[in-house]
Amino acid sequence: MRADNPTFTLSPVRGNFKPSAPVLAGLLVVAAVAALQFAAIPGFDRAGLMVFDTYQRAAPRPYEDAAVRVVDIDEESIERLGQWPWPRTEIARLTDTLAEAGAAAIAFDIVFSEPDRTSPEKVAKQLAANDGNEALVATLSNLPSNDAVLADSFLLSPVVGGYFLLQEERGRALDLPSGMAWLGTPPAMVQPDYQGSVQSLPELQGSVSGLGSLSINKGEDGVVRRAPLLFFHRGELVPSLSLEALRVAQQAESILITTSDGSGETRGAPGAVVSVKVGDFEVPTNAEGELWSHFTETVPGRTVPAWQALSSDLSAEEKAELFGGQIIFVGASAAGLRDVVATPGDDRVPGVMVHAQAAEQMILGWFLERPDWARGLEFLLIILFGGALALILPKVGAVVGAIVGLTGTATVAGGSWLAFDNARYLLDPTYPILALVLVYAVQTLLSFRREEQQRAYIHDAFDRYLSPEMVRQIAANPHKLELGGEEREMTVLFCDIRGFSKISEQYEPHEVIDFLTGFLTPMCDILLERKATVDKFIGDAILAFWNAPLDDPDQFRNGARAALQMVAALDGLNRDMPNKSDQIWPDDVGIGIGMNAGLCCVGNMGSEQRLSYSLIGDTVNIASRFEGLTKQYGVKIVIGSALAEQLDGFALLELDRVKVVGRDAPDTIYALLGDEEMAAGTAFAEFLEGHAQFLSAYRDQDWSVATAALSRLSAFYEELGLSALRQTYLGRIEGLADGDLPADWDGTFEATQK
Repeated sequence: MRADNPTFTLSPVRGNFKPSAPVLAGLLVVAAVAALQFAAIPGFDRAGLMVFDTYQRAAPRPYEDAAVRVVDIDEESIERLGQWPWPRTEIARLTDTLAEAGAAAIAFDIVFSEPDRTSPEKVAKQLAANDGNEALVATLSNLPSNDAVLADSFLLSPVVGGYFLLQEERGRALDLPSGMAWLGTPPAMVQPDYQGSVQSLPELQGSVSGLGSLSINKGEDGVVRRAPLLFFHRGELVPSLSLEALRVAQQAESILITTSDGSGETRGAPGAVVSVKVGDFEVPTNAEGELWSHFTETVPGRTVPAWQALSSDLSAEEKAELFGGQIIFVGASAAGLRDVVATPGDDRVPGVMVHAQAAEQMILGWFLERPDWARGLEFLLIILFGGALALILPKVGAVVGAIVGLTGTATVAGGSWLAFDNARYLLDPTYPILALVLVYAVQTLLSFRREEQQRAYIHDAFDRYLSPEMVRQIAANPHKLELGGEEREMTVLFCDIRGFSKISEQYEPHEVIDFLTGFLTPMCDILLERKATVDKFIGDAILAFWNAPLDDPDQFRNGARAALQMVAALDGLNRDMPNKSDQIWPDDVGIGIGMNAGLCCVGNMGSEQRLSYSLIGDTVNIASRFEGLTKQYGVKIVIGSALAEQLDGFALLELDRVKVVGRDAPDTIYALLGDEEMAAGTAFAEFLEGHAQFLSAYRDQDWSVATAALSRLSAFYEELGLSALRQTYLGRIEGLADGDLPADWDGTFEATQK
C-alpha cells in the first residue's frame, strides 16, 4: 500500500494587520501632515525658511543701482576721525556735506538719545569746577551746544531720524512729521503694539523731515528674512526707516496703506495689509506689513566710508556725482558698535544694510512674494502626492515606491525652486516632502513587520521538516538562493605560504594536510577573533575580508592588527612546532600577506547549481598582486595606499610606486611593520625620515644621494628585517644609473610577475 507524498501549503499570515492597514496608515499620515500645515503652528515653518535661505544663497538679488547709498562708520573711519561717539559737530559736518552734494534723503540708523558730552558748555563746566581760565569758561559758555549745531544742520537738510521701539512702557510719545492713511479696515495684523521707545533728543528729533523705526524683527533663529515697513506704537501706526526715507526723498505728504477688504482681496481676515504706497511706489507686503527681503551679495559701490565722505580730497563735483539725488543711509559696521545682524546669505551684515536694501527693493520693484494661494497649493500637494504614494506603495513595493517618492520629492522641490528663480514666489516644499517621507517610512515599517510575521510562520511550518539552520536562512531571506551581490567598502587580505611547492615535495599528501591544518587553524582563529570573514582556502592561501556580511566600522584597523598577529603567531609556530613529535612542521615557514581596501561586490555567487558567499572586484585582484609583491620587496605585509590612509598611527613604510600586473594606474605600496607602539618610537621616526629622503632622491634620479642614504640607514634596514628591500633598491639603482630613462620617469616600478 503506497502512501501519498505529503504536501505543504502556506496559509496567509494571520497577523494584526489587514491588507488595507498600510494604506490606511499612509492616509492617516497624510492627514496629520496636512493638519499640521493648516494649523500654521509658530516655529514649525523653520524648515521652509531654511529652504528659502538656501534659495537666496543660490540666487541672490542681482545688484542694480537704485540711487541708494550707505555711508558707513567703519573701522577705518573710527581710526581716522576718532573713537565713537563722535562730537555732534562732526555729524553735522557729515550731514551738511551730504545735503550740499544734493542728497535726496539722509536717513540715520543712529539714535542720538543723550546730550553730547563734548559740547562747549559741558567743557566750560568741567573747567570751572577745576578753577580753569575764567575768560575761556565765559567764551565756551556762550557758544551753542553741539546738539544745537546738529539740530540746525538737520533743519536745513532732508534728514530722516530714527528711534528704537520697545515692548516695555518707556520714553515719550512719538510726534511724526507725516501722516498715515489706509483703505479698508485698519491694519490690525501688524503686531505687536509697542509701548516704549528710545528716541533722539527733542531738539534733534524736532528738526528732522521724517521719522522711521530702526527696529529689525529677527526670526526665532536670529536670521533677518523680512523687513517690517509698519509698526504700532501706543496704538498709532508708524513707518520704518526705509519707508520714511523713500517718502522724504519724494517729498510725499503721507503714506497710504491698503488692507485686504480695502483692495477687494481677502487674506484670512479683514485688516491684513496688502500693500503700502508712498509717492510713486506701491509695495506689496505680507499681512503684517513686512517686505520679504531679497539680499544682494556685497557690492562695494553701494557703500562709502564716512571718512571718505568727509574727506577734502573729494571735490564738490565728485561729491555731487556720488551723493546727488541719492537716498543716503548712515550707519555703522565697526565691530565695537555691534550693529550687525544675520541674513540668509551672511552671518554678519550691518543693520543699516537691511534698511538700505529694503529701500532698493521698493524703488526697483523687486519683490519676493508669498502669494495668498501658496498655502492652499502646498496643502493640495500634500494631499495629492502623499495620498498617491500611500495608495501606490503597498502595491508596488519598497523599491518602486522609493522611485515614486523620490520623483515626487524632486518635482515638489524643483517646482519650488523654479517658482523662486523665475517668478520670485516663495512656495514651501517642506510639508509635501515631509508627507512623502513619512508615508514611505510608516508603510515600509508596516511591511517589515508583516515580513517578520511571515518569517515566524515559516519557522512554525518547517521546523519539523528542515534543519534549523536552513529554516533560519530561508526565513531571514527568501531570496537567499538567488545570484547577485551588493557593493561595500571592504578590507581584503590574501595570505600565502612561501615556498609551499618545495614543502609539498618533502612530505606525503597526508603529512601536507596535517601541516596545513596546523598552520591554517591558528591563522583562522586570529582572523575570526578580529571579526574577519574567512572566504576560502586556495591551496595554502587564505582569502579573508572585513565589513561583510556584518558592518564593521573598525574594519581597517581590525585587518591590520590581524595581519600583524598572524606574522607574530607564525614566529611562535616556527619556534614551538618543530619540538612536537606528532606534528609535521618544515623549518622556518614564511608567509606573505597582501591587503587592500576599496569597493567590492559581495554576495552569493556561482551558478544556479552551486552558490558561494564570496566577493569579487578590482580591490580583491590588487590585494592578490600585493601579496605577490612581498617576495620582490622582502617584506611580510604589503598594503595599498587606500588602506594606508585609514591606518593613522600604525608603523607604515612607503615601499614604492608600482604598476601591478594587469593595471595601468600605479599605486603607492607600503610595508605594515608594526602597531602604534612601534610607530611612536623615536628610532622608527628617524628611520622614516631617512627613508623618505632616500625615496625622494631615487625618484629625482639623484643616484649618489640615494645610494648614500641606503648605506647610512643600513643598520635600520637590518634591524627591521628589511635588508632585502635595501638590496633590491641598490640593484635597481645600479641598473637604472647606466640606462636612458624617459623624460617623464617618476620612479614608478612596473611589476612583471603576479
